[in-house]
Amino acid sequence: MQPIRPRLAVTLGDPAGVGPELVLRLLADEQVAAQGQLVVYGSSILAVRVAEAARISFSSQQIPNGHEWVEIPFSEAATIQPGHVQAACGRQALACIEEATRDVMAKQANALVTGPINKESLRLAGVHFPGHTELLAHLTQSSIEPCMAFFAGVDRLKSTFPMVSLVTIHEPLAKVSSLLTVERIASVIARTDEACRKRGLREPRIGVLAFNPHASEGGLFGDEERLAIQPAIRLAQERGIQAFGPLIPDTAFLEKYDALVAMYHDQGLIPFKMAAFDSGVNVTLGLPIIRTSPDHGTAFKIAWQGVAKVGSFKNALLLAAQLATPNQTSEKPCCSR
Repeated sequence: MQPIRPRLAVTLGDPAGVGPELVLRLLADEQVAAQGQLVVYGSSILAVRVAEAARISFSSQQIPNGHEWVEIPFSEAATIQPGHVQAACGRQALACIEEATRDVMAKQANALVTGPINKESLRLAGVHFPGHTELLAHLTQSSIEPCMAFFAGVDRLKSTFPMVSLVTIHEPLAKVSSLLTVERIASVIARTDEACRKRGLREPRIGVLAFNPHASEGGLFGDEERLAIQPAIRLAQERGIQAFGPLIPDTAFLEKYDALVAMYHDQGLIPFKMAAFDSGVNVTLGLPIIRTSPDHGTAFKIAWQGVAKVGSFKNALLLAAQLATPNQTSEKPCCSR
């Protein structure tokens, strides 16, 4: 008897971006089909337009590999233009996210995989959340503040780059210092440790980045390390977590850790995307559901042209299926450098 595949609720993302064409290609991917059943939320009218433009074989009447399509009405599907910010696209992206999230919360699917959205399109549609993470926290009524984490690929044993998690997400850089509290940093360290353990690592080594250059040189460049980061690391250690730091940010990514906790968005994501842009996966920690996504954006400049790379989105699907399936523990490290 064939094992039951986990059901993955998949949103197309912004209709004017690369999300729709990537999903259409991945419906025919045999490796994806072997790991999970996709339940795609979107407009089939839009999908036909995208398929024709990107030269992809697609029929809404014959979804391949036993996958399913959930029709989300989109009155502007025949007229929206690829590669442009449009309020209609923001409304459609939101409708897909809301419907897919409701189904995952209702146990109709085992995990949520979201296509890339455009924040400006969402804002024009009246959505004032700064990104997917904050929107999903609202839709799932998460009891704790979620954080963004990034995996360089699906197979952690072959990974050449550590997992990266963020203490602050979509915040102006000028506000970050005021948001670095002991409790917040310690919470992200704990969730990072838990995520590594769920992927099979019993004793993950977690590096915690400093906020200031040179880890503030004993207070010469700031006091965030002394007031918030060091106490958070000690608290994590008291809880049995192997946390180290504060690490000097410009060299930490060259050291051997299973995961790194960054204080702000670009501190963690610039080096991560330099190393794993085509393969990286965003995982939201702290939600009551499993949620993954590709680590790239809508790529408006190449939307509907049939040239977007599927690697990151494919890994997001494979990782979601993996996380939805119980794993065996292992002594081997997440990062094999």
